[in-house]
Amino acid sequence: MSSTVIAAETDERSPLLQNSSQFVGENEITPFASLSPDNNDERSSATKPTDPKQRLVSLDVFRGLTVAVRMLSSLSRFLLIILMILVDDAGGAFPSINHSPWFGVTLADFVMPFFLFSVGISISLVFKKVSSKPAATKKVVLRSIKLFLLGLILQGGYFHGRDDLTYGVDVNQIRWMGVLQRISIGYLFASVTEIWCVNNNEVNSAIAFVKKYYIQWLFVLVLGVLYMSLLYGVYVPDWSFQVINQNFSSSVPQTQTVNCGVKGSLEPPCNAVGLIDRLLLGESHLYKRPVYKRTQECSINSPDYGPLPPNAPAWCLAPFDPEGLLSSLMAAVTCFLGLQYGHVMVHYKGYMHRIIIWLVCSSSLLILGYILMVIGVPLSKPLYTVSYMCITTGASGILLIAIFYMVDVMQIKKPMGLFQWMGMNALIVYALAACDIFPAALHGFYWRSPEKNLVNGTEWLIVAMLGSKRWGKLVFVLLEITFWGLVSGFLHVKGIYVKL
Repeated sequence: MSSTVIAAETDERSPLLQNSSQFVGENEITPFASLSPDNNDERSSATKPTDPKQRLVSLDVFRGLTVAVRMLSSLSRFLLIILMILVDDAGGAFPSINHSPWFGVTLADFVMPFFLFSVGISISLVFKKVSSKPAATKKVVLRSIKLFLLGLILQGGYFHGRDDLTYGVDVNQIRWMGVLQRISIGYLFASVTEIWCVNNNEVNSAIAFVKKYYIQWLFVLVLGVLYMSLLYGVYVPDWSFQVINQNFSSSVPQTQTVNCGVKGSLEPPCNAVGLIDRLLLGESHLYKRPVYKRTQECSINSPDYGPLPPNAPAWCLAPFDPEGLLSSLMAAVTCFLGLQYGHVMVHYKGYMHRIIIWLVCSSSLLILGYILMVIGVPLSKPLYTVSYMCITTGASGILLIAIFYMVDVMQIKKPMGLFQWMGMNALIVYALAACDIFPAALHGFYWRSPEKNLVNGTEWLIVAMLGSKRWGKLVFVLLEITFWGLVSGFLHVKGIYVKL
C-alpha cells in the first residue's frame, strides 16, 4: 500500500500501533521520542517548560508511565501473532490452543481482547493533550481507514493460503470484516471520544475522575445496551444460503434452508449477530470457514475440522463472520475499558495506588463475567458476549498488573526483549507469517510438483525425525516462530520498522 512506509531511524524508534498512534496534531506525544529541538518546536508554547532540566525530568516521568504500556502492547502483538501461527498451523493437533468451537474459551480466545485492551491504554497516553482536535481526528480517521483496507487485502480472500499458488478474489465474494478491521473500529471509536468527549477538569479525586470521563462511560453504556437489545430482541426468521455440492463435479450451487423463527437464540444458526451480518454485509461476503464447523454437530473430528457426521444440520455449511458488525460493537467496549485503565496510569502517580485500582476493576470484571455466566450468558468469542468481554478484559487487567509490577516496580526489562522485537514489527510479521504470504511465496519454488517444496519438505523431515506427526507439527511451528523472532530482532537492530 502506498500508505505503508519503511522507516530506518536511529534517533526515534516508533513501531506500528505503538501506543496505537503517534500523532495528536501540533501537541504530539510520542513515547521515547528523541530530545531534538525539532520535537520541542512541535509542541505548543503553553506546554513548553522554560527550564531544560525540568523538561528532561518531565520527559523521563512520561517515559516511565509508558514503559509498561510498551511492554503490554508488544506482548499483546507478540501473542496475537504467535497464537495465530500456532492456531492455524498446529491447532488441529492441539485443540487446547485452538479457538473454542462456539461456547467457552481457550488460550487463543484471550488474544484479541488483550490486543484491543492494550490499544485502549495506549490511546489514553497518546491523546493526553491535544492542541488541534480537528487535525487529530483527521489523522485518526485516516489511520483507521488504512488499517481497515490493509485487513481487507490480507483477509478479504485475495491471498489463498500457503497450499494454493493462485491469488485474486471475486469482488462479489470478498470478505469485508476481519481482525485488522475490528481493531480499526475499536481504535476509531475510542480515539474520537478521547479527543472530543473529555473535558479539561483537574482530577484530584475519584469524583473528579468520573466527571472528566463520564461521557465515555455513557458511550460504553449505549454500545452495551444496543448490543444486548439487538442480540436478545431481534427476531431471526428462517433463512437460506447457497453452497457448492461437493458430490457433483459441476459445482452447481445448492440452496440450503435453516429453520429458525426464534428470538434471543445464541446458538450458531439462529443468532442476531449472523442475521445482521447477512443483511448488511451480504451472505457471500462472510467468512466461509467459521469455528462452529468444528462442533460435534458439524465435524466427526470435533473439536477439529473434519467431515460432516451423518444427518448433520444444514447450517454446518453456512458462512459466519467471527469479526462481524454487531460483535465488533462489544469488542469496541474492550478498547474503552482499556482506555480507563490508561486514565488511571495518567492521573494516579503512585505505583501501589495504580495497582490497587486496577486490581479492584479487574476483579470486579471477572466477578461480573462469572455472575453473567451463572445466570445464562455464555462465554462466546464469535458472538463477543458480555460475559466473554468481562472475563477477557478482567484477565487483561490482571496481566497488565503483572507486567507493570515486573517492569516498572521490579525494573525487570531485559527478559521482555523478545516480545518487543516481534511486537515492534508486528505488521510485517502478521502479514508475512500469520497471513501465510511468506510461506505461500516459498511454495512457489518446488521440485516437479507443488507439493514438493521447501516448507512441506522441512515439515516432513521433522515429523520423520520425531516419529510423530502431532509433535513434529508443533516443533515445525516453533521453528517458524523462532525464525520470525530472529527476523524481527534483525530489523530491530537495524532500526527498520514497518508502520502505517
